[in-house]
Amino acid sequence: MIVTGRVLLLPSQRQKRSSHSRGTTVYNVVISGTGLYTPANSISNDELVESFNTYVHRFNSENAAAIEAGEIQPLPESSSAFIEKASGIKSRYVTDKAGILDPERMVPRIPERSNDEWSILCEMSVKAAEEALARAGKTAADIDGVIVACSNLQRAYPAVAIEVQAALGIKGFGFDMNVACSSATFGIQNAVNSIKLGQARAILMVNPEICTGHMNFRDRDSHFIFGDACTAVIIEREDLATSAQQWDVISTKLVTEFSNNIRNNFGFLNRAAEEHMNDPDKLFIQEGRKVFKEVCPMVAELIGEHLAENDIAVESVKRFWLHQANLNMNHLIVRRLLGRDATEEEAPVILDTYANTSSAGSVIAFHKHQDDLPSGSLGVLSSFGAGYSIGSVILRKR
Repeated sequence: MIVTGRVLLLPSQRQKRSSHSRGTTVYNVVISGTGLYTPANSISNDELVESFNTYVHRFNSENAAAIEAGEIQPLPESSSAFIEKASGIKSRYVTDKAGILDPERMVPRIPERSNDEWSILCEMSVKAAEEALARAGKTAADIDGVIVACSNLQRAYPAVAIEVQAALGIKGFGFDMNVACSSATFGIQNAVNSIKLGQARAILMVNPEICTGHMNFRDRDSHFIFGDACTAVIIEREDLATSAQQWDVISTKLVTEFSNNIRNNFGFLNRAAEEHMNDPDKLFIQEGRKVFKEVCPMVAELIGEHLAENDIAVESVKRFWLHQANLNMNHLIVRRLLGRDATEEEAPVILDTYANTSSAGSVIAFHKHQDDLPSGSLGVLSSFGAGYSIGSVILRKR
């Protein structure tokens, strides 16, 4: 089943506000500020490989008899060359470095905090939000809602968004949502719709991702994929925006289609079937080749259709801020759209230093690669991931 959603603002409709026949005011919407929190620690491919291969050598040595008897297969080594060729990743920022690189542990060490302390997702969100608010020229008093949209929520309830709201002193509402790597674009559409209909003047949408917490660092095919980061976006009414950098939200479009090829089965029901609590599927698992083959054409098709629906030629798009999951995927998607390889300016990459940060990736690319574009430039912010879920947001610089 495919589900789609769209917010459409044609150039002829770009007055300050317009009304439906029933008298409901509809506001034009802009993105007026972005923020980024980057953890202090970074792990290079060489460091990650050294830890992984130490674990492999130990495993193969301890199980030498079973391997010799053919009862189990020896674990293969990893290499920096393999990682970079497979993904384009050279390093990643992480919340905890020592725990990941410890061959005896290979899990980040993130102590629990008391209920009287701000959670780590809240702390990350506040840091990213403060930069976004400053860039937008806004204070907490200007924001009417908080959306925390990410793949890896710290808890079921209370909503992390409500905690972030309290930490920043924002009135109004807050809620969490999870659409895996597409959480940011789905969050943007939720915010846009609320603002268009007058339910909020401005909304803070944040994407706190501690992806290393759900990684299996003992799996050669995926131990290198993810890093940690948090992004924040201020979405607000056009007539109230004052920041130097503003982007009209021309249109949004979402698609979901069920697939098991990217999955994480961790949840509260695991304790009800304790014999499988520690199985590999309670962490990130994927069929990478199937994902590559199936998702790339879906993303290119969605973006192409979205642009056509808005009478925008693909060639007029100056920048594609794509989800930063895999460099080869991004190259193929833009090649399908443009009929040629994209330049680094057309499809900027942050994957090499941040790795895959799930929902934050495309927003990091947008945050770092927007200031150089002139007024009137068109861009597409797009995400894709588990679900499958795909989002496209068409933006025009004011």
